[in-house]
Amino acid sequence: MQGLWIFKRKGYDCMEKVSVFLGGTCGESTWRSELIPMLGEHISFFNPQLPPGAWNEEAQKVEDYHRETDDVIVYVITPEGEGFYSFVEVTDDSNKRPKQTILCVLTEANGKSFEKHALKCVKKTVKLVSGNGVITVDSLEKLAAVINGYAKQKTAQKQ
Repeated sequence: MQGLWIFKRKGYDCMEKVSVFLGGTCGESTWRSELIPMLGEHISFFNPQLPPGAWNEEAQKVEDYHRETDDVIVYVITPEGEGFYSFVEVTDDSNKRPKQTILCVLTEANGKSFEKHALKCVKKTVKLVSGNGVITVDSLEKLAAVINGYAKQKTAQKQ
């Protein structure tokens, strides 16, 4: 598999790092560029967000590979999203690997907020996946703290 979108922190071997899948709202959403600087040095991440028109079958294969193999599976859902597939993925992962999955819902992002009916569905999804054991948070700062805490714990176990 080509790891075209795997980013490593300078000076660290990827094998010593916790790998994080950054799933969720794509399009023109900026949450990844806001979150990534908050992640610690022992974290590598896969960012599936590509420029418009760049998505293809190979990109889907690479994303599927990371979703299945990364240590932590993150979904950030914002009102900027136009599709519903991230809800399907996080629900699926809440059943398959709840202890590795984290859901962050940002009810407002880049001047957008969820409509009343959509927010009701989002809240029901949060309740469902958290009932399956998924950690749920409501800010990128809290998300970064959870990921960094997991990486610190995992790194300490390897030593």
